[in-house]
Amino acid sequence: MPADNENLNCDPKRCFVIMGFGKKTDFATGRILDLNKSYKLLIKPVVESKGLTCIRADEILHSGSIDYQMYKELYNADLVIADISTANVNAFYELGIRHALKKRCTIVISEDKYQYPFDLNHVKITSYCHLGEAIDYEEVERFRDVLGKTIDSVLQIEEPDSPVYSYLPILKPPVLKTELPQQKNVATEILNYAADENNDKPASVLSVANNPTLAYLIEEGENALLQRNYPVAKSLFQSAVVIYNAESKNAESKNNSNQDSYLIQRLAFATFKSKLPDYISSLHEAKKLLEKLDLDRTNDTETVSLAGRVEKKLFEKGQGEQHLANAIHYYQRSYFLLHNRYHGINLAFLFNKRVETSIFNTTEDKIADMVFANRVRRQVLEVCENDWNAITSRKNRNALKSMGGNAAYLSEYDESNEDENMFFIKVNKAECHYALGEIEEYKKTVEEAKLLKHESWMMVAFEKQFADLQPVFRKYGHLLNPPWKEE
Repeated sequence: MPADNENLNCDPKRCFVIMGFGKKTDFATGRILDLNKSYKLLIKPVVESKGLTCIRADEILHSGSIDYQMYKELYNADLVIADISTANVNAFYELGIRHALKKRCTIVISEDKYQYPFDLNHVKITSYCHLGEAIDYEEVERFRDVLGKTIDSVLQIEEPDSPVYSYLPILKPPVLKTELPQQKNVATEILNYAADENNDKPASVLSVANNPTLAYLIEEGENALLQRNYPVAKSLFQSAVVIYNAESKNAESKNNSNQDSYLIQRLAFATFKSKLPDYISSLHEAKKLLEKLDLDRTNDTETVSLAGRVEKKLFEKGQGEQHLANAIHYYQRSYFLLHNRYHGINLAFLFNKRVETSIFNTTEDKIADMVFANRVRRQVLEVCENDWNAITSRKNRNALKSMGGNAAYLSEYDESNEDENMFFIKVNKAECHYALGEIEEYKKTVEEAKLLKHESWMMVAFEKQFADLQPVFRKYGHLLNPPWKEE
């Protein structure tokens, strides 16, 4: 890397990564992108293989102002990689700051379905392919190679990669003369939160003060969710929200822009799954959390579908038909924004459940709900077929890669999520076939699902919804044309 007065000596050299964290919605496509996988699989291993320390904002120890720490990283870093996927406004802002502070050593990347704004047409952007919840390992290998070569090139060339200094060549980079004093200690706030007698927190939350980073909290929170330890997950994500909001003067106000969607979504999920202090109370608490994300207007499919899930459960727990109406409203929005299996299968189910209620009393309305539900199911069957083919294709390619000696990459590939998706594809198809009167296909698909790797709760979840659906078709199936028959 060129030695000049715009770079501070740093040993070892340091790379700061500008990007969001957690799962975020790409509003242009409606897809959910797991940015943590982008960071951990595509970026960090490559940076560290080049001998650089790699850090993202959520990995900064919050011993003082996060804004101060972030600006310091943008100035001091020998290399900055900016991932602008999902049109993250914070990432754009920080990228602009870096381009203003430094002539060179900035790399811009994004997911390949992102539509670049006009003003970025003159900036070189290296793209990668994200599948949403996962990344194909052929793509991992390809992009790691591309990024590695890009890093080597950027660290060696002397020409500016900042458009600011390219178009204003006489501009001189700023020089940092003095360090600003450290500001308030966020770790203290975490300790105070954990120790508050009004907050029933497990002792594990106290350990946050020794490692007060969002990355630590998120990783531990996700691990707790995987272990179905929902009370601990709730506490960890509550602490993460405290850290995220600690530097915002308006964090406790109604200014929804201060909330991070991923953290609130995970906290809401852990909250209603914890069933504390009781199930109904936890559902209402989760709904209030989601309302912080501008629930009435947001186009974030994850937020909207979570709200639908909460309202659906409130209806199932006998809290009134209005919750069913609310659930349909949210699932309609989420299905309109993103036609996926989960949104579709639940929307169809809820239309059928409305037939049993007094929300619409006319025969015509009940016929409409039965017909529309099955129209959605026809679409869901198409999505199931596409999803199944995509997963099996990835698994076959990965198996061939493993046989070819690429186990180093594939050892990081977690197939558990793929296995879960394959099981739910089968049971989603089974539910569709049953409602469409294709009983033999239903029976066959259920048997195929049973043979797939799955946890017991997954079959229980399917059987519960199916048990709620059966009586509707046995009572109202005659409204369809031709009439629905079970045999």
